[in-house]
Amino acid sequence: MLDQPELASLSKGDIINHFLLVKRSDLRLTKQNKEYIALELGDKSLSVQSNLWDDVKNFQNMKNNINTGTVVKVKGQLDEYQGAPQIKISEIRLAKEEDNVTPLDFIPRSHRDLNEMKAEFTNRIKKISNPHLNRLLKNIFSNERFEKYTTAPAGKLWHHSYISGLIEHTLEIIKICDLMCDIHPELNRDLLIAGAMLHDFGKIEELSFDSAFEYTDKGKLLGHIVIASMIVDEEIKKIKDFPEELKINLLHLILSHQGKLEHASPVVPKTLEAITLYHADELSAKVNAYKLTLQSEIKQNSKWTKFINLAGTDLYSHDLENFSDIDNKTLFD
Repeated sequence: MLDQPELASLSKGDIINHFLLVKRSDLRLTKQNKEYIALELGDKSLSVQSNLWDDVKNFQNMKNNINTGTVVKVKGQLDEYQGAPQIKISEIRLAKEEDNVTPLDFIPRSHRDLNEMKAEFTNRIKKISNPHLNRLLKNIFSNERFEKYTTAPAGKLWHHSYISGLIEHTLEIIKICDLMCDIHPELNRDLLIAGAMLHDFGKIEELSFDSAFEYTDKGKLLGHIVIASMIVDEEIKKIKDFPEELKINLLHLILSHQGKLEHASPVVPKTLEAITLYHADELSAKVNAYKLTLQSEIKQNSKWTKFINLAGTDLYSHDLENFSDIDNKTLFD
């Protein structure tokens, strides 16, 4: 069990004496052709950039042995560079067996109860009335694949980037889509919800998540949209008399869910269900990403974050009281 203050709780100038997970490690050269290692180090609360210079003791050993997913013991000081936190390293070593730490100690997890999310997900499948979609979903979300699905993050960095983030993200989308079906009865609810459940399914093979989150070779070469489409198409072939029109529309939801060709969708949304899924996905992803950013990137003595490239702006954290949260009820309770 780790007993150390979270990085997010520290301020500039605070002493670092932490076990941390290496989330990125790149050997680079300075303008004077001196070697250094550009690192991204983190715990469950925050990831911080750092440079390991060649004059730090143990540099050569670290150069040969440090990799993404490695746990290291770091001594130094929390500094700041261009408005972002940075660790100034004075000493560093690889974690030893007797330190009793593993990469899993540093991977953030969903705050929602996993068993509760699993039950919510499987109960929603039971409500799918279309027998072909119901059978398809039960076949896909079973055994080892379901366990991987309920463990996987939804992303590496931007949104729901923690263990069980994928199922949490999907459940949010399902609720948004169900609400839209209540507002617009023209939407095919079974088709839309099936698409919501399957749209990011390929991430179980696109990402590795046993230590630092990384893209697999398959993930880099194919991407989660293609991977999901291949799996769904293969499973549909196993179901007798699965309607061709239903198959095409379901695959279209998966292929178009990122909305734009420049966002890696092979096609843009061309059905009511597809445009609904795209915007539900965007809403869930961006609210979560902004929320996490506001928790981790607020500048010291400020209500503003640094400029967030993925958001295209800096973000503001107000302190307005949320009276509607007093009874902790939501639209879906």
